[in-house]
Amino acid sequence: MGRYLGPKVKLSRRVGVPIADIPKHAGRGELQLPGMHGYRGRRSTEYGVRLTEKQKLRFHYGMLERQFRRFLNIAKKSKGNTANTMVQLLETRLDNVLRRLGVARTIWAARQIVAHGHVLVDGRKTDIASYLVKPGQRVTFRPGIHKLLRENMEQNAGHQLPNWLEWNPAQLTGAIKALPVPEDVPFEVNMHLIIEFYR
Repeated sequence: MGRYLGPKVKLSRRVGVPIADIPKHAGRGELQLPGMHGYRGRRSTEYGVRLTEKQKLRFHYGMLERQFRRFLNIAKKSKGNTANTMVQLLETRLDNVLRRLGVARTIWAARQIVAHGHVLVDGRKTDIASYLVKPGQRVTFRPGIHKLLRENMEQNAGHQLPNWLEWNPAQLTGAIKALPVPEDVPFEVNMHLIIEFYR
């Protein structure tokens, strides 16, 4: 599968929000547009506003366009509010669950932990980053990665656990208590503009 390998802080600057919860992305105060002085003559069209909203979410979850579009199609076909369903699908991806638990500092680090086969969901090895964890399922880790996870948790000392997750740091086990809501995305995003973008 293809993945983005370029500079990641540039993505944060392009969309104006920190796409990773680390000082390199969030520590510059207000994120400037890429370039020495930013692009000063920039005007946003209606299309541009919707594109930026979509890119915020896509970059934050580290997804390529094709996969993001597939998730949106699933959300559209499901019952209930499309915006809420889309956020639930994105937030309950296994790589994102690890990031929200605080055992990985970024989505890319979380994806590597999953891809290397260190994660167990309900006792079964799961090495697919886009695996959707359901409420009630337990996430545990192989013993060989415990030391690294504890180091990551020390670096993420100020990390706040979302309400929809439960976490036992002593045993390094986590679970989903409930489905997330759009307010659980750590920055302001207009889901309706994203849905309009794909019409």
